[in-house]
Amino acid sequence: MTTHNWPELEALGQSRPTISAVTADPDWLELSEISAPGIYFNFSHHQLNPRISAALVEALGRSPFEDLRQAMISGDAINLTEQRAVGHCRIRTSAFVADDATHAAMRAFTEAVRSGEHRGATGQPIEHVVNIGIGGSDFGPRLMCHALADLPSAQFCMHFVANVDGADLARVLRQCDPERTLFVIVSKTFTTLETLENARHARDWLRVRLGEDADLSPQLAAVTVATDRAEAFGVNPHAIFGFSEDIGGRFSLWSSVGLAIALHLGYDSFRALLAGAERMDQHFVNAPPEQNIPIMMALIAFWYGTIIGAESGAIIPYSQRLELLPSFLQQLEMESLGKSASREGDSLEYQTGGVLWGQPGTNAQHAFFQLLHQGRVLIPVDFIGFIEVEPELQGQQDLLNQNMLAQISALAYGDFSTDPHRHYPGNRPSSLLLFDRFDAEALGQLVALYEHKVFTLAALWNINAFDQWGVELGKRLAKAMGEGATPEPSIERILKRLSSAP
Repeated sequence: MTTHNWPELEALGQSRPTISAVTADPDWLELSEISAPGIYFNFSHHQLNPRISAALVEALGRSPFEDLRQAMISGDAINLTEQRAVGHCRIRTSAFVADDATHAAMRAFTEAVRSGEHRGATGQPIEHVVNIGIGGSDFGPRLMCHALADLPSAQFCMHFVANVDGADLARVLRQCDPERTLFVIVSKTFTTLETLENARHARDWLRVRLGEDADLSPQLAAVTVATDRAEAFGVNPHAIFGFSEDIGGRFSLWSSVGLAIALHLGYDSFRALLAGAERMDQHFVNAPPEQNIPIMMALIAFWYGTIIGAESGAIIPYSQRLELLPSFLQQLEMESLGKSASREGDSLEYQTGGVLWGQPGTNAQHAFFQLLHQGRVLIPVDFIGFIEVEPELQGQQDLLNQNMLAQISALAYGDFSTDPHRHYPGNRPSSLLLFDRFDAEALGQLVALYEHKVFTLAALWNINAFDQWGVELGKRLAKAMGEGATPEPSIERILKRLSSAP
């Protein structure tokens, strides 16, 4: 059993300050804001003070964080249960991208498709692109294509299919022209059950509509390390894009898994995402803890989750374009941090991970903010905003940001009333991430920031953020049932019900 080692923080947690008290301290207001290129982070509206902040930094110093950070940069196998390095930072450096053959192939392929040089089986140019993947092969590309769909460079009708529920694919195919549709099949091993099932149905759809003898390869592309399986499926070797074994699914949008992003938005926009992420990597590696945005975000999450016992946190982007961000971050954080064993395999007695949820403001204000303002649960909030957008949208953006600031103020300071129904207690914590402008580079910074927050939390808790054995269990059991294995009696009764005719 691995026990905690934070007695000072636990003592401080018993008498934590109010937000109204700490924000009256000019020194705290100075300490609780950090700037990095293109980003401003304000964490003044928390139940924190300089003493607690210093104690959190000291706790980080006693953890394996520094050794793990250096090991990740050096390419050591810090994913212990799978004996792999963790390479997502490596593959988004300018030096790597400039020399990488896969990037060159991606650029050539995307430019050929976008220009019309690469055409479908009947000679028609591509108009629809369907990304078939699940988990990390879906969330990242889907988020970025949706968020940046208003870029002038955006091209094609972009679709994403993930669920093995046949309705997901069927709804997409009803929108597509079979002569003008490119399917991008994304599976690291090219064995993922949901992805291969959907890919087979998509291939059958093409055969029925284009003819059994049609060469379907111009309308298939694959992102995988299993080149032989992709070729056997019918994908032309020139349309197969590999990536390294050290790239985990939820950290993979920076690799060729981002092919859909490059196709939809152009290769240069994809490179801008990588450039933003690299900029955040440099900040994470070089800035001291007190001035390091992802580190301080992790320490705040640690304070509320492990020390105080808050069980969830809300992500509220004040941008409708980021409506998919909470779903993306759910996988990133909950799949990485939902662990109960240390890196060495010992059981943990302290809380790790937490439930992450949210939706865009101002919509969220008319949904669950009632609970945030007057409920009895402690839910720290991350507000995410942008200063500049397109000139024609700037007036509404200013109104959007006014709403965001009003919510931060209302949560922090509340409003006293002798009527209990109209009393707002305040003292509800929140952080603000404010970006100079909304563009591809900013989104690259944003996602990399949360990746490094996850890394820091995992180091504090001494857990492995880069495996997901809980996910594998469900896959294994589903496969066994499909192969006729006898389940437990309680499950067998449900299975019989599913198999019976109405």
